This record gives sequence, C-alpha cells and structure tokens, in this order.
Amino acid sequence: MGEFSKRFYVIKKDREFRFLFRKGSCCPSYGFVCYYRQSNRRRNRCGIVTGKKIGNAVKRNRSRRVIREAFRIFDNELAAVTDKRFDFVFVARDKTPTLSSTRILGTMRSKLKPMLLGAPSGKGRSGDGESDGNDSSR
Repeated sequence: MGEFSKRFYVIKKDREFRFLFRKGSCCPSYGFVCYYRQSNRRRNRCGIVTGKKIGNAVKRNRSRRVIREAFRIFDNELAAVTDKRFDFVFVARDKTPTLSSTRILGTMRSKLKPMLLGAPSGKGRSGDGESDGNDSSR
C-alpha cells in the first residue's frame, strides 16, 4: 500500500503561500522561480502558482503538470539525501509550458539541490560573469 500513498503534500492555503513569499528564500531559474523554507513537518510540501500571463488554461495546466512531475522525482531524491524537510512554492514563468519535465528536473537538481544542502552551486565556470582578464570587448 506504500506505493499508492500520496505523491507529495500540497500547500493550499493562501496564508501559507504568502508566508513563503515573504519569509522564504528565492531561487530564480529559466523555467520557474522557487521559494523555499525549511519546515518541521515529516514530508516536503509543494505549491504551484501559475498566473494569467502564462497563457490560456491549457498552457497553465501544462505548466503545473510539468512542475508537479519534476517535483515528484526531486522529492524522492531529496528525501534520500537529507533528513531536512522543506516547503516549496514554484511560480511558473512564460517559458514553462514549452519545457519538458526532465529539463525542469535538471534545473531543480543543478540550482535548487545545492542551495538546500548548503553546498556552493558555482563551479567557477567562465560563463558566470567573472572576468579572466582577456576582455575582447575593449
């Protein structure tokens, strides 16, 4: 029966969304913006916000489905790595309906997971805006 339990718990109350927007940490990315905060609950919780700027109802529903599926996998990976539990709110962007769930999952792994585990996310790549002294634009 454990296989058919709830995939993850959902944030539904407006005051919980507003609390995370105000007090949570922000992690912006290409496909979504994530607000997160550590909680004392037994499970991770997720809320998804899609505004009317995303498009029509079909695009908004696709955005929610894509983020939900990526979070379902990410939640299992996060639970295996750490005992900490978090509340997440994902805000969809206008590019979200065109992205696949695997791309969203990759973004969660590369940007969000290091922030949650406390590891530095930057690997010192040259595309991070750092100058290596060879500026050809002068």
